[in-house]
Amino acid sequence: MTIKVRMNQTAVMHAIARRNMSQNMLAIRSGISSGYISQLMCGTRCPSPRVREKLQNALNPLTFDDIFIIEEDGNNDSQSQ
Repeated sequence: MTIKVRMNQTAVMHAIARRNMSQNMLAIRSGISSGYISQLMCGTRCPSPRVREKLQNALNPLTFDDIFIIEEDGNNDSQSQ
């Protein structure tokens, strides 16, 4: 089984709108490049634990569960035998 953590695009867009921020400002405040933030937002990249921590700090008081979605691939080799 593979687990991926992705950004909750809708929640993050709402959060930055409430703070009168842009994606670029989120990138600056979290110390992440604006291009990488864009990739995270559209789901082409998954954030590392360190990046997740930086984003949580920038979007405080939002929690992990507010900002991120955990996905499982559902494949379990032991069940297919």
